[in-house]
Amino acid sequence: MTTVHAATYSLLRQHGLTTVFGNPGSNELPFLRDFPEDFRYVLGLHEAVVLGMADGFAQASGRPAFVNLHAAAGTGNAMGALTNAVSSHTPLVITAGQQVRRTIGLEPMLTNVDAASLPRPLVKWSYEPASAEDVPRALSQAIHAATLSPQGPVYLSVPYDDWDQPASGDAPLLNQRSVTGRSVPPAETIAHITKLLGDARSPVLILGADVDAARAQPAAIELATKQRLPVWVAPSASRCPFPTTHPFFRGILPAGVASISRLLGEHDVVLVIGAPVFRYHQYEPGVLIADGTGVVQVTCDPQEAARAPMGDAVVADIGLTLAALAAAAETTDRVEPSRRKPPAAVPATGQDRLAPETVFDLVAEMAPADAVYVNESTSTTGMLWDRLPMRHPGSYYFPAAGGLGFGIPVALGAQLACPERRVIGLIGDGSANFSISGLWTAAQYDIPAVFVILNNGTYGALRWFAQVLQVRDVPGLDVPGIDFCALAAGYGVEAVRCGTAAAFQDALRTALATRKPRLIEVLTSF
Repeated sequence: MTTVHAATYSLLRQHGLTTVFGNPGSNELPFLRDFPEDFRYVLGLHEAVVLGMADGFAQASGRPAFVNLHAAAGTGNAMGALTNAVSSHTPLVITAGQQVRRTIGLEPMLTNVDAASLPRPLVKWSYEPASAEDVPRALSQAIHAATLSPQGPVYLSVPYDDWDQPASGDAPLLNQRSVTGRSVPPAETIAHITKLLGDARSPVLILGADVDAARAQPAAIELATKQRLPVWVAPSASRCPFPTTHPFFRGILPAGVASISRLLGEHDVVLVIGAPVFRYHQYEPGVLIADGTGVVQVTCDPQEAARAPMGDAVVADIGLTLAALAAAAETTDRVEPSRRKPPAAVPATGQDRLAPETVFDLVAEMAPADAVYVNESTSTTGMLWDRLPMRHPGSYYFPAAGGLGFGIPVALGAQLACPERRVIGLIGDGSANFSISGLWTAAQYDIPAVFVILNNGTYGALRWFAQVLQVRDVPGLDVPGIDFCALAAGYGVEAVRCGTAAAFQDALRTALATRKPRLIEVLTSF
């Protein structure tokens, strides 16, 4: 007799989901029993860290990741991180244990009440199988739903007495299935877009995170080069879709209505690929787009296309569509875009503190050319984009929904997915505390990520927002007195504190020369 337990592991193996990110509870133990030798379990001490590691692993590998959470409480702990995953279109297959099926109606302790409703609207699909026999089929549906465009997290709640039940005789058929959904627009749509670009007086290309997820940078470069398009990155970018070292790269768009329309007002055609139109943040009233400026959006997400307040939209596969546009575009004799301004000069700082700009300049000088940067120093993001060279696909990750606790676990997941590259987390002191227990996982699994904590003793992004919103005397903006080196040592990670450029250079050189996790605490100016 094949059990649901055996059929499930066979299905996971067939899809390459042999790494399990989890923090087990009693409801999950029957699933983890007799854990197969060809599987790997990565333990996080908090569910937000678990989901963040899976998020980083899936984004960096380009494959779905498998998550095992503990019932409702564990799901709740992970939901802050889930906001980032759904916004970044990260394919995650999330499972949670449920109480024994026959007792769910009595709501004993650790019952996941109305389990399928709990994670909504932060997942593409959520389900609790109606019977034990349905578990393998439901898991198959979850895997395919997570990976079909637009990719995203899905959720499956499984009563723990289901695992020992006999599987359906049809279960082996699930292992033989493949589901594909990539589509390219018809030839006339490609011709229409390329004609718009060719006929335009001053077209511009705006790229979003889904371009990087599709590993479509080469096609984006070809299209920009043929049409001599200035290239902006869409606001609040969670990935880097275009080399920041390319001469046509202009920077990252601000996240306000008035600012975007002002910057794009000089252009008559705006082509947005792989991003919403637009992802605003701070409230900044103004016209959505200047008169005479036309917008065309190519997105893999029907919801992004439907909710856009302006322009035309095409829903299609980002990689295939960019390749088709690049192939169809003619080479223009349009004047090349002007180069962006060089980074601002480094401001003066007090004794034993570094300007964040200095930190980024030194990282840019010393890090490998293919380094992966995980950014959760939200108040210095503009400086980072100005100063760090990001040339390769999969070089940058940022919390897509702004949910904190992203940096440490995503750096770990990305490093597990890309052991041949060096992952450097650039993390603010306020952000780091949301997932500091991830350092334990780094030490226990010997994951050689480098964590640079920029410690200015305050929530810098909130201080900036207080100025924008013109509010004063707000409590709770400062977080002094945290010793990150002591915290790291407690979790088993070697750490050093720096207050000078020379000390930081030495610390980063040492960290990059080893294959061990390292934490560098840098005292920075406000």
